[in-house]
Amino acid sequence: MSAIACLDLEGVLVPEIWINVAERTGIDALRATTRDISDYSQLMRQRLDICEENGLGIEDVRDVIAELRPLDGAEKFLSWLREKSQVVILSDTFYEFAQPLMRQLGFPTLFCHRLEIAEGGRITGFQLRMADQKREAVKALKRLNFRVVAAGDSYNDITMLSEADAGILFSPPENVIAEFPQFPVTVDYSGLQAAFEQAF
Repeated sequence: MSAIACLDLEGVLVPEIWINVAERTGIDALRATTRDISDYSQLMRQRLDICEENGLGIEDVRDVIAELRPLDGAEKFLSWLREKSQVVILSDTFYEFAQPLMRQLGFPTLFCHRLEIAEGGRITGFQLRMADQKREAVKALKRLNFRVVAAGDSYNDITMLSEADAGILFSPPENVIAEFPQFPVTVDYSGLQAAFEQAF
């Protein structure tokens, strides 16, 4: 059976976008991520409310993203992984954010969501591709007779890791490690590479 690798994006290959927006703007409330709030729709509604209150639009976020770089070692790891299997990035980011980061990673396949943007750049809402899209993508790939190995770091990756033939946590927070001890934990790319080799 052929193998396919599914990776989360933020926290696995690139920095957390919203944490960097928080640091740039000084709005600490934007530091919350799926490591803190497990309900992604709730988290995004909170983020958009904060953006509205503070007059932040799409270009403000894009300005931050334009300065981000992949995590140290991410490009080398991804290059190695793409020689071993097909790779799909399953992310809860948005296509309107991801282009500069995807360019730096060599444009791997990305499944994510869409933002609703009004005239003038105000972010008015978001459209999820589908409910629990990471898990549903893994289920679909398994139906295509792939062995799926997945890696992620946060609450919103757990259903993906659970559905995969093998799931791996990468640099997760202690609360996620404690709640989901069934998954092996890796803290650097050499460990992640070894975990993928074992799973394949």
